Amino acid sequence: MDVKSMKNYLYWLFCQFELITCSYLMEPWEKVLFYTFNITVLVMLMYTAYIFVSAHISTAFRFFSQLFGNQQENTVSVVK
Repeated sequence: MDVKSMKNYLYWLFCQFELITCSYLMEPWEKVLFYTFNITVLVMLMYTAYIFVSAHISTAFRFFSQLFGNQQENTVSVVK
């Protein structure tokens, strides 16, 4: 894809977003508040997914690993 078609495609996506959310009817100060709120929610959602989903996947992996018999050895029994 060349730069011009990518720019046109992104502009088209933005126009679609404005049509779906009806933000093209808002005044400029309302748009700033609306976009700021949406970006803030999106960033918080991505942060939460990054932090908590990875922790849950790690915990689930350890649980299923122990469930299917791939248990880790106790370090105390290795030393003895």
